[in-house]
Amino acid sequence: MAKYNRVLLKLSGEALSGEKGIGFDEKTVLMVANQVKHIVNEGTQVAIVIGGGNFWRGRSSQNMDRTKSDQIGMMATVMNSLYMAEIFRTIGMKAVVQTPFKIGTVTEEFSKDLALKHLESNEVVFFAGGTGHPYFSTDTAAALRAIETECDVILLAKNIDGVYDSDPKENKDAKKYDKLSLKKVVEKGLKVMDLTASTMCMENEVPMLVFSLLEEDSIINAMEDKINGTFITI
Repeated sequence: MAKYNRVLLKLSGEALSGEKGIGFDEKTVLMVANQVKHIVNEGTQVAIVIGGGNFWRGRSSQNMDRTKSDQIGMMATVMNSLYMAEIFRTIGMKAVVQTPFKIGTVTEEFSKDLALKHLESNEVVFFAGGTGHPYFSTDTAAALRAIETECDVILLAKNIDGVYDSDPKENKDAKKYDKLSLKKVVEKGLKVMDLTASTMCMENEVPMLVFSLLEEDSIINAMEDKINGTFITI
């Protein structure tokens, strides 16, 4: 029996691009899809939020209006979700992409009731387009949707193997946390999710599991709390 009934999987766009750093790495995407298929078959309902960093990181530009930059980022997440949803369908899964704004017949407009109906029918639901507003990251969107759809946990699949007290790329003595509370994450300002998302999870008691996407069977192992990463408790 699955440990969690309903989960939200948060993926970074960069992680999906593999070593290329841009676009998609089909091998990586298929690896994710097959693991999600496994846990859905085991009885877990899965929602997914994907970042857009493999296409757009406009926030680093000081020459563009922030609102427009964020809107482009929202569309990057829609492209990622549409691509992954189609890959899911090719391996025999049902998937739907919901966005907080209308995109003709390309996506379904977000509705908690519809999302839950899809999830309860063993369909994977991609929440794309962020929150639909500028100045909010896909981290915040992931926290918001996880809370709205009453997920048991957020699975944070990253290109790093957990939460550290400092950037391990810059500090070779950086210490990795095996377990810590959401309160400590907020107090220490740790870069797990952005502060808004971490605070929302703390206030609404949504725990997180942080792990490296590229470790073998990482998503499947996370479902049994067997991660080589960081447990973030409520």
